[in-house]
Amino acid sequence: MITLDRVTKRYGSFTAVDSVSLAIPAGGIFAFLGVNGAGKTTSIRMMTGILKPTSGSITIGGFDIVQQPLEAKSIIGYVPDRPNLYQKLTGREFLYFICDLYRMDRKHAERRIDETLEEYSLQQWQDELIESYSHGMKQRLAACAALVHDPRVLIFDEPMVGLDPHGAKHLKEALKRYASKGLTVFLSTHSLNVAEELADFLAIIHRGSLLTAGTLDEIRAKTGRQQEEDLEHMFLELTSSAAEH
Repeated sequence: MITLDRVTKRYGSFTAVDSVSLAIPAGGIFAFLGVNGAGKTTSIRMMTGILKPTSGSITIGGFDIVQQPLEAKSIIGYVPDRPNLYQKLTGREFLYFICDLYRMDRKHAERRIDETLEEYSLQQWQDELIESYSHGMKQRLAACAALVHDPRVLIFDEPMVGLDPHGAKHLKEALKRYASKGLTVFLSTHSLNVAEELADFLAIIHRGSLLTAGTLDEIRAKTGRQQEEDLEHMFLELTSSAAEH
């Protein structure tokens, strides 16, 4: 469903992402792990068409994000780490705006807006201006906006940031439910316990280079770790070792 083929992004002499290749199957949850500045957000911005790769290619559902941007973006739902919402719109107005961008007919838009607002417990505030929303409510509205057009791929950059324990629990349950219905969920996170709990597949990136990828058991096997060794321990060892070279 998502393929990155030797994707590189350079800014002058600085290489933010260095020849990253990934093949992520349809359905399931993929976790992209790395410390601050590792290249996670740059990779995601290339996957969503915000940035253009310096070299390499990215396909989403068979569509090249550079050559076929409209087709690729039409099947993506994206929640950035810092969502920019139109503060002077109400929550419902904002979702209408998103539906118009995806050219959804009015009846379908109304139904999906109602469904997503209910799923994220925002019906009570749907007619309030977004500027009055708490940070957590804005995060939930951004999730509604990403889901309202029934995407095939859902990309979350740091999904747990700013969520209280109830909100985090709800989102984790929702991500599992989406994946069970065939949605491909790609999330970057600093939270290793969240990745270990949710991810069917994961990858670790460090200084723009991919260190390893696969299921947790596959990564243990590749790195010669014991079966009982947890993700946190492996992550710290792999990134520390890479930093020394």
